[in-house]
Amino acid sequence: MKSLIDNFTSIQVETPVDKIIGQLKQLINSGQLKPGDRLPAERVLSEKFGVGRSYIREAILKLEFYGLLKTNPQSGTYVAGLSINVIDSIISDIINYNKDDFNALIEARYHLELSAVKLAAERRSEEDLKEIKNALSEYEYKVQKGNRDAVEEDMLFHIKIAKASKNSVIESMILILIPDLIKNIVDNKICGENREKTAILEHKAILAAIEKQDVALAENAMAKHLNEIWQISKAGFATKKIINEIKGG
Repeated sequence: MKSLIDNFTSIQVETPVDKIIGQLKQLINSGQLKPGDRLPAERVLSEKFGVGRSYIREAILKLEFYGLLKTNPQSGTYVAGLSINVIDSIISDIINYNKDDFNALIEARYHLELSAVKLAAERRSEEDLKEIKNALSEYEYKVQKGNRDAVEEDMLFHIKIAKASKNSVIESMILILIPDLIKNIVDNKICGENREKTAILEHKAILAAIEKQDVALAENAMAKHLNEIWQISKAGFATKKIINEIKGG
């Protein structure tokens, strides 16, 4: 028999990105924005929504990943040529995407990052290597200055590795997962004290393996770097399994 508490559900707090996507959905549903129409520039959208351009970019990236927007570097970003019903349905799924399933986010990131770093080690160019080194230097500088809020620099290091993989699907998926994941880790203080300084050494090991183009070494270095959070994910899934078995029993 269900208890009263089982009837309650968690409150979903909309992020700025969700709100931007929601407004675009309303414009599409009302016919003000049609398939083939070009979106205003990022700067204009940022001013209109009253949020930073990073939120605009993230919203556009998510909609591009799902094929709802198409960006042409020369002419701008356009609404895809899909039917209104299809666009409406997919946007609803994006907004309702469950960011609270933290264990699933960790698991997805773990496997994606291992794939990305192996491909980066195999395919990276000298320019890729330079960008990864710069991202690591920025992260190290901020941590060594005593600033524990180096989330964006940490994120950038992993994004540059994804870019070096030369696989646009893996890169897009990591770009979608990492911001929510790292923010959740920091906000909830999931990793221990001085984790940032330990991460510097792990980042350097990853970089060295990519520089040597040693695929196996790169995979091992990334697995070691993500091991702490990976163990949290496995424990979370085990706990969830036990709870489901108890409920089923």
